[in-house]
Order: sequence, then structure tokens, then C-alpha cells
Amino acid sequence: MQLYDALRLAEEEGLDLVEVSPNQSPPVCRLLDYGKFKFAQSKKAREIRKTQKVRTSEMREVRLSPSIAEHDMQSKIRSVGDLLDDGAKVKVAVMLRGRQRSHPELAVNVLRKVAEGVAAKAKLEVRPTMEARSLSIILAPSGQSSGQAPAQKVAAAATPSPNSAEAPPQNASAPGTL
Repeated sequence: MQLYDALRLAEEEGLDLVEVSPNQSPPVCRLLDYGKFKFAQSKKAREIRKTQKVRTSEMREVRLSPSIAEHDMQSKIRSVGDLLDDGAKVKVAVMLRGRQRSHPELAVNVLRKVAEGVAAKAKLEVRPTMEARSLSIILAPSGQSSGQAPAQKVAAAATPSPNSAEAPPQNASAPGTL
């Protein structure tokens, strides 16, 4: 069919002439209402986005203090659990200020309590690391558990090896150190 015939037919029907496959010989065209077509495509895309789990690789952060009260700790553990249920990875950071920096074991104890609180929902992805003035761990939703509970991994990471010095190093460049 000639182009002017196709355009005339589309005009009579009140539709649009849309080129479907321009690289074919001859090119393939369709008569359709282009506005309806675009609306249907966007509606399908919205449905697909709605059904997909979007937060699979999202990183969320929860900040704590070494001197956090028990009730506040339970509240933070609940919020970490909710974030893990949504499928997000959670970075739990304990902010150390002033003289607290000379006692990182307080921060390790707080991180251990959080890891024990969400042990059923999470696995430890990154061991405790000192970054500037905070000690942090990263928890991931436990789709495939690695055998050891997060609290045990935090405890194992926090205990110094027999060869190391008494005080843990405060070097942010070495991963897995306090």
C-alpha cells in the first residue's frame, strides 16, 4: 500500500499511522490510537514496578550511641528488622564522641546486641569497621544464611587475635579492624 493511501485510511478511521518495523523491506506500519497505546504501555510498566521488589540493593543506615538506653535499643532493633524485612541492607553505625573513642568495646557491645536482636532476619555482611568516628557493621537480609549468627560473627571479629596488641588499632584503611 502506498504511503498516501495509508495516511488517508488512518485519517478516515481517526487513528494514527505508526511505523512498527522501519528496517524491513517494505517498512511495516500499523493503524492505532497512539495515545491509548502509550497509556497502556505506561500502565503495564507501573504494574511491573509495583510487583517487583525494588529495595533489593538499597543501603539504609541506623545510627546509635554507645550509651543508648535499653528501650531505645529495642526500638532501633525493631526498625532494623523492618528495614531488613523490606529487603534493604542495613548499616548499623555506633557514633563515638570524645573519650568514647578510647573505648571501642562499648560500641562492639551495642553492635552485638543489635546483631543478636535481628539474628533470625539478618546475616553479617561486613565485619565491624572503624570509619572516622564511628564503628559500623552491615547486615543483609538472610536469604541464604552462612551458618554463623551475626552476633557470633561480631563477637569473633571484636576479639583480638593472640598475636595482636592489647588495644585494637584505630585504622580505617584496614577492613575488618576496630
